Amino acid sequence: MRPTPHRENPWRRNGQALISRVKAGKDLKGSIVKALTMLGGVDKAIARGDNVLVKPNFNSPDPSPMATDLPFLGAVVELLLEAGAKVTIGESAGGVWRPSRKGFEKRGALALARYLGVEFIIFEEKPADWVRVKIDGNFLKSVIMPRSAYEADKLVYLPCIKTHSLGRYSGSLKLAMGFMHPGQRRSMHLGHLEQKIAEINLCWQPDLIITDGRKALVTGGPSAGQVVEPAILMASGDMIANDIESVKIISGYKTKNRLPADPWQLPQIVTALRYGLGSGKDGYTVVE
Repeated sequence: MRPTPHRENPWRRNGQALISRVKAGKDLKGSIVKALTMLGGVDKAIARGDNVLVKPNFNSPDPSPMATDLPFLGAVVELLLEAGAKVTIGESAGGVWRPSRKGFEKRGALALARYLGVEFIIFEEKPADWVRVKIDGNFLKSVIMPRSAYEADKLVYLPCIKTHSLGRYSGSLKLAMGFMHPGQRRSMHLGHLEQKIAEINLCWQPDLIITDGRKALVTGGPSAGQVVEPAILMASGDMIANDIESVKIISGYKTKNRLPADPWQLPQIVTALRYGLGSGKDGYTVVE
């Protein structure tokens, strides 16, 4: 298989990619709508009838911000359904937390999908669903990914804001690792993890990223560490802008972690920039 065609980021102004940043209020769904409205509205990327795959972060069954908050996931799915999309949720857990179904049931994610009336695809449970996508990375030449995600009309990513003991941070770029076939995913840790994380995204890029920063993990990670409450929600179509702004939020807290003073020096970001997976320093605007 070839990588899916790159779609132009619809949320731009004066040649700049936009990322919205709002204070999350008591009305969670209303706060998400506000973040999307500041970009120009969800309908700029999601059309009625689109088959949309929503990718949360359920690497482990831990609570937010180690994993996606269920009310947040529910609110996003409801908004997409109201926009006329046909929604599927898809995810697989990290190695030590598999089988994924056990953790997803414990977390309540599968019950939420049933309540919303949408399918939850556990990638590892569909052996015929895998396709090999050829990419031209320095470290990865192909990635084994779910056909259900490859063939979706649109992809919506729901990253958390958190540090990561091996990858330094986990944002929208690293969210793609949850798509990978378990066997190939294990080999990611044999060297150059941060560069490989960026290269996975040569397979495809999300159409919309909505980041839940009401809580953030600023040490440790991915499943334990110091939790803070920035009370921020962000939305964008630009993975680099999203991850830079997420790292800035983490760096605003005086803690000991592996993040450099300049987030643009992070290997995930440096590699993503090399492949044109988002905007550079002067290529995006934060709207508040």
